[in-house]
Amino acid sequence: MLIAVVLVACFGFALLYFHFKQRYRFWSKRDVPYLEPSFPVGNVADIFSPSLHFAHLIEKLYKKLKGRGDYAGIYFFRDPVLLVLSPEFARTILVKDFNYFVDRGVYSNEQDDPLSANLFFLDGTRWRKLRSKLAPTFTSGKLKAMFHTIVDVGNRLDQHLAARCVCLQRIDIKELLARFMTDVIGSCAFGIECNTLENPDSQFRVMGKRMINLPKLKSLKVFFAMMFQKEARALGIRYNDKEMSEFFMKVVRDTIRYREAKGIRRDDFMQLLIDMMKPDGAGSGEVLTFEEIAAQAFVFFFGGFETSTTTLTCALHLLAKYPKAQRKAKKCVRSVLAKYGNELTYEAVMEMDYIQCVINETIRLYPPVATIHRMTSQPYQLPNGKILPVGVGVIISNLAFHHDPAFFPDPFAFKPERFEDKTFGKSCPSYLPFGDGPRMCIAKRFGILQTRLGLAILLRSYNFTMDESDFDRPLLIDPINLMHGPAGAVWLNVERSVEGNTNK
Repeated sequence: MLIAVVLVACFGFALLYFHFKQRYRFWSKRDVPYLEPSFPVGNVADIFSPSLHFAHLIEKLYKKLKGRGDYAGIYFFRDPVLLVLSPEFARTILVKDFNYFVDRGVYSNEQDDPLSANLFFLDGTRWRKLRSKLAPTFTSGKLKAMFHTIVDVGNRLDQHLAARCVCLQRIDIKELLARFMTDVIGSCAFGIECNTLENPDSQFRVMGKRMINLPKLKSLKVFFAMMFQKEARALGIRYNDKEMSEFFMKVVRDTIRYREAKGIRRDDFMQLLIDMMKPDGAGSGEVLTFEEIAAQAFVFFFGGFETSTTTLTCALHLLAKYPKAQRKAKKCVRSVLAKYGNELTYEAVMEMDYIQCVINETIRLYPPVATIHRMTSQPYQLPNGKILPVGVGVIISNLAFHHDPAFFPDPFAFKPERFEDKTFGKSCPSYLPFGDGPRMCIAKRFGILQTRLGLAILLRSYNFTMDESDFDRPLLIDPINLMHGPAGAVWLNVERSVEGNTNK
């Protein structure tokens, strides 16, 4: 009996081995340069490293393959993936030939995990329809309408700090800003006063932490689901755990019921979604279901609070490290506000050009989304004439582009002045913090607005410094965070400026 079991196991292993070996001929058959894979991990053995973020794994592969052309082949376990090596070919994938790469290939399971049916996860026709419905919610007019909501939360942040920073205080700026952004997104996405600034253990903050942390075991489960999507759906594998899903579904359901019962309307993202549930608010298209509404509110929260938290945290860390840039940023804020009677208006915030330079340079150094994923949605002819079949993954390492001295001289220095020419960021193909093309970040303008406003409020009234011992210490990246952001606390010394304004 034991011998039979051993023989079956050996036979099964041999079949698996030869299956992988067959798959590992994919790139050689298509005359694509590639890294020799190892059974069974392909080229991603480092995925098991507890201290390496996925974006850095891809950046390492980019460095190994750079110089072999516009693209090269790698393997995620058994699956072939095209790694883009030049910004020009990246733009071809994202913009010019977008119709061949509509999908991200991200695993979703709408039946067991309704929150996964969101704009970020969806593919094909459903993505196109939903994108066209949601795009008008981020126009300048809609952002202006939401602006006062963000300012209200910003004023509470100012009051919170003013009470604590009369004299120099050492503060974990990452945690503070995460609570601030939780309140902003909670208010704009759900119309709920989370009050996380004063209550750091609020449910929204707890769920926010759970959303972005991806321990290695869960990471491997997600990899399995990505490679074997039909099998994963049959097994009921979820991206979001049940408790978190039920929390957000309940929040959305209660919000809708409350507003309908009280006849309340608000200038926020949730109201725009609620209107799309009604035939007269959906335009000429189909109305959205409750589940679709909940999924979009969820991804808005998921994408909105963490990306902006990361950007604000890294920006203040860099400004504390580069006091000359901080002084220039303060001057920008105060001079613009003086023109507007020291009132934080939408027009004033959008006029702070150097603040935008600081943001642009921060997300060059620390892009919150540091890899861009696409998948062939129809057969695609490579420049060498060979065909990629449907379902082949494509990865663009915008982090690698941003850190490549060939594209950005002295790439690890903080130089906001790189972006003082406003056309640079728009025309530079190697600068991709929000992706590019029809599937670029839909909420880019909202994210920039809340980040600009956060910096304006903080720089108007506070000075940020760091201890001398921290100057040469790199900002470590959290390996289990879905986003590319700082690990652990980010301590800065915060003091209210003598010339800082009170809440105006």
